Amino acid sequence: MRSLLELKNLKAILIATNNPGKLKEIRELLPKKIKVYKPQDFNINEPKENGKTFKDNAKIKSLYCAKRSKIVSISDDSGLEVKYLDNQPGIYSARWAGKKKDFSIAIEKIKKKLLSKNKQSSPANFTCCISIAFPSGKSFEFLGKVFGKVSFPPRGQKGFGYDPIFISTGKTKTFAELKPSIKNKISHRYQAFKKIKKYFKFN
Repeated sequence: MRSLLELKNLKAILIATNNPGKLKEIRELLPKKIKVYKPQDFNINEPKENGKTFKDNAKIKSLYCAKRSKIVSISDDSGLEVKYLDNQPGIYSARWAGKKKDFSIAIEKIKKKLLSKNKQSSPANFTCCISIAFPSGKSFEFLGKVFGKVSFPPRGQKGFGYDPIFISTGKTKTFAELKPSIKNKISHRYQAFKKIKKYFKFN
């Protein structure tokens, strides 16, 4: 864990994602004093995510960017797991949205699959694995989950991805209806980040 202690004095980090929603949420979790870079700043294309787990894919992305940019990189791989669909789409959550990342297509797919099982909603959870990688080739992964259900019709404009159909346990609003400040304190991404927050210096 010696490498993680280096994060106390970190001046810059690359957030290894081209997803604007993820980029914004991860940026808001990091100390404001850290300069943030995107893959485009180093002309880095997305690596092929061929892992079998969230951890595998998060690690692929963070290591790929850290080795090419020569700075510490942070990535996340996350997805929605719907109980009545045997935890699909899971690691394929983004792929269900197609090449254009149109999540209205993915949401409709979930609805149709549930209806085919005579279900209109289902217990579900968002899972997130955050990976922090160093140019040396070392990486560390941290898992977070938030539980709740998927419910139709989609509601809200504030979130991204599957947020319009996900309601976390104890809430009545979807993630897309919640204020970002509220969502960011209960989300799967926050649950994962909490485990590494102690390594960053926030003042």
